[in-house]
Parts: sequence; C-alpha cells; structure tokens
Amino acid sequence: KRIINKNDKYADVKVVIKEIAEKGKWRGSYTYGYRRIMPLLEKAGYHMAEATLRRLMNELGVQPAMYNRRKNNHYSSYKGTVGKVADNLLNQTFDATSPFTVLHTDVSQVRLGDSTWAYMSVILDQATKEVLAASVSQSPNKLLIMDTLNQLEDNLPNNFSPIIHSDQGWHYQLEYYREKIDSLSLIQSMSRKGNCLDNAPNGKLFLSF
Repeated sequence: KRIINKNDKYADVKVVIKEIAEKGKWRGSYTYGYRRIMPLLEKAGYHMAEATLRRLMNELGVQPAMYNRRKNNHYSSYKGTVGKVADNLLNQTFDATSPFTVLHTDVSQVRLGDSTWAYMSVILDQATKEVLAASVSQSPNKLLIMDTLNQLEDNLPNNFSPIIHSDQGWHYQLEYYREKIDSLSLIQSMSRKGNCLDNAPNGKLFLSF
C-alpha cells in the first residue's frame, strides 16, 4: 500500500479522487463528501489525513453541492443595526386567541426545482394561523416586503391595530417599512438579537407550504 506524505505532490492521488467524485455525481453536482471518499481511497491503497483530503478536494473543486450551498448561499436577513430596532412586545408570549391582535412575519429562502433560489415573505395571524399575505420573489428586496404589506392592507379589517412581530431583519428596520405599518395602524415588535425563541412561531410559517 502506498502512503501519501507531506512531500508527495499528490498528482496521482488527485486523479483517483476526481474519478471517485465523478462516480458520485447526481444531476451535475458532486455528492461524495470526504468521509465517503476516504475509505474508497484506502481501498485503492492511498492513506492520508482528513485535512489533506479535504484540501485536495477543495483544490479539485469536487466538494458536495450541499456543502457549497450552505457556505455561500445561505440567506440571513440580519445585517446589524441599519435602522430602528423595535422593542420585543411579545416576550415569548404566543397565546393570542382573538383574530387580528398579533401577526407574525418573516422572509424565508426556498430552493426551487431548477436549483435557483426564491424568497417568500409571509404574514400570519397568530390566533387563527391564517395566512393574511404571502409574496414570492427572486430577491429579498423592498418590492417583496411592500407587496406583502399591500396584500395585508386589503385583508385587514378596519378598527384593528394588531402587533406585527418579526426578527431584526434589515428590511423590518428601515423607514419605508415602519412608515407603511404605521399607516396600517400596526404596532411593531421585534425579537431580541440572537434569541430564536423570541421568534418561535415564525419558524413554522412555511411548514405548510
């Protein structure tokens, strides 16, 4: 059995790694991670440290697609304090029983069948679990947020001033958002930074889609 050491140029073993990775391709994407490639390399007579294998896979560009998506395409709406952060009025109290008293909103990243990303903005009534507004876009921008609020305006009865609760996403901090919810007589509430339990119901917004 051949032992690969730090003085080896790795030219021959890279060929083997590439061949193994190609066998694991599915729909044009690499699916074999280093944990799966390692025993196949050993079976072929090559032994090396995990860190070395991972480095060589990186050089060859054969990392699993799921790894690349998590690293480079994960969407986070939090950009720090870019506007006004509202108080957490709910304080993890999610027991509203009357419609149009507490609303929840969130933006979620969704991977489509053609491997592109879409962004879904939803507003949900906490008491009834009714979706009062929902919009989808290829970008998590102002148009997406405003379209959702415009839908809510059409569905919100007169003489109601519900709380609308969200995370600290950048779009919820900006003036255009705050002005629009003020015009709808909504009361803004935000989760505390880094506390997912403050926003617990929002994690369920998209489970039924």
